[in-house]
Amino acid sequence: MKKIALVAALAAIAAPAFAQSSVTLYGRLNTTVESQKIGTADRKIVVANNASRIGFMGKEELGGGLSAGFDIEHGFNSDDGKQTGTAFWNRESSVYLAGSFGTVRLGSWTPASYFATADYVSMHNHDTGSSSDALYSGAGFTQTNKVAYKTPTISGFNAEFALHAGEGAPGEKKGYDLGAYYDQGPIHLGLGYSKQGVGDQLALRGLFEMGAWVFGGYIQQESVDGLPASQKDTRLIGRASVMYTMGASEFHLNYGGSKAGGYLQGSGAEQYTLAYNYNLSKRTKIYGYYTAIQSSINSRDFSSYAAGIRHNF
Repeated sequence: MKKIALVAALAAIAAPAFAQSSVTLYGRLNTTVESQKIGTADRKIVVANNASRIGFMGKEELGGGLSAGFDIEHGFNSDDGKQTGTAFWNRESSVYLAGSFGTVRLGSWTPASYFATADYVSMHNHDTGSSSDALYSGAGFTQTNKVAYKTPTISGFNAEFALHAGEGAPGEKKGYDLGAYYDQGPIHLGLGYSKQGVGDQLALRGLFEMGAWVFGGYIQQESVDGLPASQKDTRLIGRASVMYTMGASEFHLNYGGSKAGGYLQGSGAEQYTLAYNYNLSKRTKIYGYYTAIQSSINSRDFSSYAAGIRHNF
């Protein structure tokens, strides 16, 4: 009886501590059936994954306004069940401490420079699948082996600055990433900068809500540093998008373009997408779109007619 009483007492003492911790399972299944044409090849029918994922996030309140937490996220192909990439937690694996001072995060995650710019503008399918932004530059894009500081939100503004450790690996350079956000009322602004080795990119984004209408766009410059001015390799990339909502329906149109050249030696290209979403609930939608990429290199031309289902949980 004494042992039982002792266990009960310890459980009562520990219960408040357990109550301060939480772990959440979340994910997304997003799949399309498409009629695709690549270059001069014949059109083909495919079932395609659109960045499906499953993840866990946890948080523990430590007292005094301080908390600790983690995010681990696994990407997989909803069309064949295989994982995306070679790592299991290929989308995110990070741990953080947060308080009134902001947040310090360690690990691997998608750069804030991307979320602050291109992701914000790609509204119709969250920048996934065949209609994702094919022109946005990945110069300086570093996801793994990072330490970052994120500011608290003050008057609608916050920012995240991350350092990527090269760890002395051959060819693996240190990297820097900055994402800054301003969200106040109908105005949403963003800035993204990333650099690794000789490649860097800078992007500015704006998004404005006006009743049932949402207008957005970004402009980005990709460049190679450390070369003579006569050899400096740069290119401009831009995208504009518009969304009109009517009840559960969303109508989307976006257009992007880029010059040839740049750090990734990309071809000059244009991309446009016309899409319709119908929201069956806050978590589930059905949608359809037509997207096309017209490149200065014919073999890189692409078009797709797609219909899909997305479910968040």
